[in-house]
Amino acid sequence: MLRNLLLYLSHSKTARTLITQFPVARAVSSRFVAGETIPDAVRAIRELKARGMMATADHLGENVTTEAEAAHAADDCIRLLNEVSTDGIHSHVSIKLTQFGLDLGDEVAFANLRRVLDRARAANTFVRVDMEGTEYTDRTLALVRAAKDAGYNNAGTVIQSYLYRSEKDVAALVEDGIRVRLCKGAYKEPPDKAFPDKKDVDANYVKLAGMLLAATKQNPALYPAIATHDEKMVAAAKSFAAANQVPRTSFEFQMLYGIRRELQEALVKEGYNVRIYVPYGTEWYPYFMRRLAERPANLWFFVSNFFRR
Repeated sequence: MLRNLLLYLSHSKTARTLITQFPVARAVSSRFVAGETIPDAVRAIRELKARGMMATADHLGENVTTEAEAAHAADDCIRLLNEVSTDGIHSHVSIKLTQFGLDLGDEVAFANLRRVLDRARAANTFVRVDMEGTEYTDRTLALVRAAKDAGYNNAGTVIQSYLYRSEKDVAALVEDGIRVRLCKGAYKEPPDKAFPDKKDVDANYVKLAGMLLAATKQNPALYPAIATHDEKMVAAAKSFAAANQVPRTSFEFQMLYGIRRELQEALVKEGYNVRIYVPYGTEWYPYFMRRLAERPANLWFFVSNFFRR
């Protein structure tokens, strides 16, 4: 119930205005958001590199309403790629197609995606197309496939284990040779589309992780990203990889900036590849609320700091 409330508030303009006016909200959000500018993101990426970790940077934002906003979002990704290329700190980028104009039409979003893919290819790096709510799933997958068909091998996407459809989607993406980040899912979805019970979400996550890891035996280029902070899911992936002789270099764990830092460092010490999702930008409110909804510990951290000030 609390999770549903927080997810509702993540879309509420009234709640956004109320919460973001408090300095404590901005201060606490800095635990999960690297900052508001490209230099802030570059600083965070550099710090992660010093800790033996990789990064994927995300300029926060979604559901733009004009083509100018969509073009600006793509421009910002390109500027980030320019910075990390010049600075010598390699980083992937993660994007949302609604930030690139998907609500304005597939053509608008794809044109902006291609511009970013071109710059990323020149920098020898990778673009992860994030998955949003289920109203966008088919269109997102179609545009990622269109990028693949257009010759872009540096684009991948995300599959959410809480959706019933995800097993079929994973099988199809593996067949198409498209790289996948596997996560549980952070949006509110109805019970006819998503597993309502956590145990079923977890069971599906383990199944899908196994499918992705097994597929690397035939196609190492698939290089899946196991995105989770759940130690049980981490343990399941490690166990499957060990039992099926999947090298640690054939996949990576991904986690969010500021969450489970001790687990991130433990995995690095064990020799696993670890990539951290580094969000930045002024549009931090929806992302921040989804992080509170995901884990009660995050909400307690926010509340305790709120009343301390």
